[in-house]
Amino acid sequence: MNQTALPGSSTPPAAASAELDGPAPSGALDAPERAETRHGKAGFGTLLVGSIGVVYGDIGTSPLYAFREALGPARADSILLPEEVLGTVSLILWALFLIVTVKYVAILLRMDNNGEGGILSLMALARKALGGSRIVFMLGLMGAALFYGDAVITPAISVLSAVEGLKLVTPALDEYVLPITVAIILALFLVQNRGTAKVAAFFGPLTVVWFVAMAAAALPHIALHPEVFRAANPWHAVHYLLGHGTGALVALGAVFLAVTGAEALFADLGHFGRKPIQVAWICLVFPALALNYLGQAALVLEKPETSDPFFQMVPSWGLLPMVILATIATVVASQAVITGAFSLSRQAIQLGLLPRLEIRHTSESHAGQIYLPQINTLLMVGVVLLAVLFKTSSSLASAYGIAVTGTMLLTASLTFLVMWRMWGWSPLVAGAVMLPFIVVEFLFLLSNLIKVVEGGYVPLLLAGALIVLMWTWVRGVTILFNKTRKTDVPLTELVAMLEKSPPHHVRGTAVFLTSDPEIAPAALLHNLKHNKVLHEKNVVLTVETVDTPRSQEADKVRIDPVGPHFYRVVMKFGYMETPNIPKTLTLLRRQGFKFDIMATSFFLSRRSIRPAAHSGMPLWQDRIFITLAKNANDATDFFQIPTGRVVEVGTQVTV
Repeated sequence: MNQTALPGSSTPPAAASAELDGPAPSGALDAPERAETRHGKAGFGTLLVGSIGVVYGDIGTSPLYAFREALGPARADSILLPEEVLGTVSLILWALFLIVTVKYVAILLRMDNNGEGGILSLMALARKALGGSRIVFMLGLMGAALFYGDAVITPAISVLSAVEGLKLVTPALDEYVLPITVAIILALFLVQNRGTAKVAAFFGPLTVVWFVAMAAAALPHIALHPEVFRAANPWHAVHYLLGHGTGALVALGAVFLAVTGAEALFADLGHFGRKPIQVAWICLVFPALALNYLGQAALVLEKPETSDPFFQMVPSWGLLPMVILATIATVVASQAVITGAFSLSRQAIQLGLLPRLEIRHTSESHAGQIYLPQINTLLMVGVVLLAVLFKTSSSLASAYGIAVTGTMLLTASLTFLVMWRMWGWSPLVAGAVMLPFIVVEFLFLLSNLIKVVEGGYVPLLLAGALIVLMWTWVRGVTILFNKTRKTDVPLTELVAMLEKSPPHHVRGTAVFLTSDPEIAPAALLHNLKHNKVLHEKNVVLTVETVDTPRSQEADKVRIDPVGPHFYRVVMKFGYMETPNIPKTLTLLRRQGFKFDIMATSFFLSRRSIRPAAHSGMPLWQDRIFITLAKNANDATDFFQIPTGRVVEVGTQVTV
């Protein structure tokens, strides 16, 4: 478990099961390393096609169910009227334009944190602008928890909606829809450990074909009913909302399904850069989506009884190929969300919101391609359970919107803070820009909350459980740090005592990891107590996580002598990096520190935690914290230290 501090806080939390309590991040936003620069060797066309596959995989599968579900309230009230069809598609088109095009493509893509996006990156920016804020921290924590809810629901609803197209090929396949869905989901998660490097090459081209096919299927129906273009007039959307009372609020919840996946625009910014994502949306994705929704509306105008307008737009000869293509597209969409969950988990670990988990790199050339076995297993179990319990995409649609609307609303709030405090806009101007989005997304959230009983409780329960886990972890490491600090010995005092009464010295270098460079590490004290020896060179090493995706090379490692045999070393890693201590230590040679890595031993203090009679947390929370600490990944693996060079010293603490 990586013990990083709360971003921007002044008090670093303590180590719970290992030696390292990652200290408080303190990075700055100097010399931004933009995603375009990092991907400069990749051609613009490659990035463009890649962004279509990864960034827009989720939102690109929304036409499978969004328009169908949005028509539900109008169908339930009375005979489906043409103005209701136009009003529904108008709502979808304007939601795509306002939320995706304006908010995400035009505004949020400019709010990168050294080229990286996502709600945790935005939280880091906002906290830096405010000088550290617990409220902003909680907003980021809630947004991250809701994203995990989205990551569980997206694969289930996407794959189900695609496989359900088999019922139109032949009704006899109806009973096989759920087993086929579960099989696809299991296969998807079981191959994650192989990495996405090879599969990623197919993501972009396949998704391009998918968008072209969606648009092509809609064109004949639009040609028969060109009046659907009247939906571009926002009056149809307003008229629908004003004329349907509470039914319009229910319809809004379904309309929001059309913009699910918009968060991926921002979250995947670091993988492709701003321009490829923007060009892909404007030139292909938005036109294809708009044409498809207009085509579905045209079909319903012609045949109001149409139950599944997406697949029924397709001629009979093309139905099976479209189902297969849709299934592939939903797998791509699911893969994008799963990859996002892995990336978010690494950021959460580095920012101290989660215990240290095993992170495997699946590509030698792309640092962003990672695999977290524990997160993968939890997601797989959650997705399969949802598919089995809800059985149909229509049932799952009720559970889908809350997670996404909640995340978007939190993103809009953090965006206002960044505009005001970091961009230097007046609060009135920033409010005038963001308030319309906050109001619209609040209405969407309200409309989705109506469906809590029907399934909307699922993401709320998931997010609630994750918030409890993350908040328990943050509180636990802070309490443990404050408790252990009372018995700590200042490093300078220990060095002074050892100079007056030096122990026996042995050759080589010893590295002691600690969260607080001012305090003597427990492993050092125990080594002196039991072995009564001291190495020629002793390095007290602290690893910091900064509020930027990657630390600057010049600031990566810093060394300061404390005494004739002691050195204080601080390493800085960004929250998107996986720390590699031995490799980074070699950078010290440039600063004149000579040592042989093969004659270096790493001393770690492994702490066994027990619940205290009087703790800062309730007993149930103590037990959750201890369980998280016990299941944290080994520090040796996390910091990529050779196992043959590690000495562990055990201690027992209470929390």
